[in-house]
Amino acid sequence: MNKSELIEALATATELPSREASSVTQTILGTMIEALAKGESIEIRGFGSFTVKEYDSYFGRNPKTGEKIKVDPKRLPFFKVGKELREQVNQ
Repeated sequence: MNKSELIEALATATELPSREASSVTQTILGTMIEALAKGESIEIRGFGSFTVKEYDSYFGRNPKTGEKIKVDPKRLPFFKVGKELREQVNQ
């Protein structure tokens, strides 16, 4: 499922016009992105939780040349699946 299919499903389920369903979807996703960018976590019961993991810098290798390179520290979003969702998927 992609974003446009999600909007379509929301519009159908709630009988909202597609334009309003798109606005609702964009607001939810935008708010989640803002929270993660601030380093906050998001928990949706029954679905899962989103957190930001911080990684220290390290030395890696360029696979093409074998040259040793320094990889800068980074922060990446991480999703942990909830129990109910995991059970639904494993049925």
